[in-house]
Amino acid sequence: MVQVNPDDPRYADLQMRGYNRRFVGAPGSVHVVSGTDEVVDVVNSAVRQGRRIAVRSGGHCAEGLVDNPEVDVVIDLSLMDSVSYDPAERAFAAQAGVRLGRLYHVLDMGWGVTVPGGACPEVGVGGHVTGGGHGVLSRLHGYVSDHLYGIEVVVVDDDGTARAVVATREPDDPNRDLWWAHTGGGGGNFGVVTRFWFRAPGADGTDPTTLLPRRPPRHVSAAAMWQWDDFDEESFAALLNNFMDWSARNSAPDTSTAALHAEVAVLHRDCGMLMLTGRVEPSVPGGTKLLDAFLSEVTAGLPEPGMTTSEDEPWLYKVLNVPDAGEAFGLEAARLRSKVKAAYLRKPLDAEQVRTVYRYLTDVDYGYPAAGLMIAAWGGRMNALAPADTAVPQRDSIMQLSLVNSWNDQDADEKHLTWIRLFYRDLFAATGGVPVPDDRTDGSYINWPDTDLLDPEWNTSGVPWSTIYYGDNYPKLQQIKARWDPRGVFRHALSIEPPQNPRQGAP
Repeated sequence: MVQVNPDDPRYADLQMRGYNRRFVGAPGSVHVVSGTDEVVDVVNSAVRQGRRIAVRSGGHCAEGLVDNPEVDVVIDLSLMDSVSYDPAERAFAAQAGVRLGRLYHVLDMGWGVTVPGGACPEVGVGGHVTGGGHGVLSRLHGYVSDHLYGIEVVVVDDDGTARAVVATREPDDPNRDLWWAHTGGGGGNFGVVTRFWFRAPGADGTDPTTLLPRRPPRHVSAAAMWQWDDFDEESFAALLNNFMDWSARNSAPDTSTAALHAEVAVLHRDCGMLMLTGRVEPSVPGGTKLLDAFLSEVTAGLPEPGMTTSEDEPWLYKVLNVPDAGEAFGLEAARLRSKVKAAYLRKPLDAEQVRTVYRYLTDVDYGYPAAGLMIAAWGGRMNALAPADTAVPQRDSIMQLSLVNSWNDQDADEKHLTWIRLFYRDLFAATGGVPVPDDRTDGSYINWPDTDLLDPEWNTSGVPWSTIYYGDNYPKLQQIKARWDPRGVFRHALSIEPPQNPRQGAP
């Protein structure tokens, strides 16, 4: 283990390893650990000294949950990055500091398998998996957390003693509730996860090449792009409505289009670009025809695209070589400041909401190219389980929506934050400025945390942040919190509350 203090020249790198530079921590020490025993030692020491703990895996948290001046001790898991097959568990073991790119690479090269995780290779599995986690293969295979077989977690008992616990999804496992809490309950809530085991639900036998989804043979995608100058409000509404209608018709768990991942990305008019993208798993029979049919349906009645592209590349190469989005707008990725807001949609946006989207993305008083909206088609195997089967409650959504904004200039924080906050508030004005779980929306995604949901200025719905993220699963998560973290050692602005101590307002 390496302990890095503020007078160490390495401290600055560890202090700001998160990608969102709006947040900078000031921990008294950062502990770069190499194994579970070292994590136990650090936690024991911090608890004895009454020091607040935070854990970092990949450093991609969108809010200041780790990079927080109130945190005294940061446990950095970046050196815990082994991936292997565990024959005793008949599952693939990955330490919690593994980045997604490394996980994909080792699984692919070693066994020709993969997990349906996110598209950014630098994201750490520690937070990604525990918050649900999804990617371009999730309509076909489900959330990455649906493939979680077991976890190793360092927890703190009521007497203040840290210990490592293993929990699995086996029905007779006495620690099964701890496994369940990590299938979408979010990171930093119950302890320090040090290891994950992955096996596909229902997978049987001892051949490791059959225990996770097979990696696709190729990366096949197509995109249609337009210039904003080609669109007025009517044609813009047609684009969104065509996409949303397709998503609504193709969200069932048994949909024949599950092999297709689809999304529409619309950046502010100053960027000048609108883009529709489809990606398909080509080994599925009729996969490429699905892609052609999708593009044909969604572009029907629209202006002719100014550009169309298609890709057919090696799968792993494409997964590991994702272009940096910031560079497209002249932003320095190492200095990005950002804000993300999300919503699960059970029905398409209504006409007033579409008008709101158009108004914000064409606002001449706010001209900024890296601000926009993305909507991804949802469903398929992500909708196959019941809400209570895992901690992820959103199991009947047709789309996932996100508002995004990134910038470099610290002095412009208020301008850019205000734009995205007002956009989100007005988009969901009918339900208090947030996507409350009802017949149209189903809350938000904990892996894109948004502390505005705590703030009564921005959440006037009367529905607490916990319901927006966790729905009816929240009381069970609270009971698990009480069992496994009775002293409240592991906490942050959006952490699970003990049953007897609901948190009100902003932290």
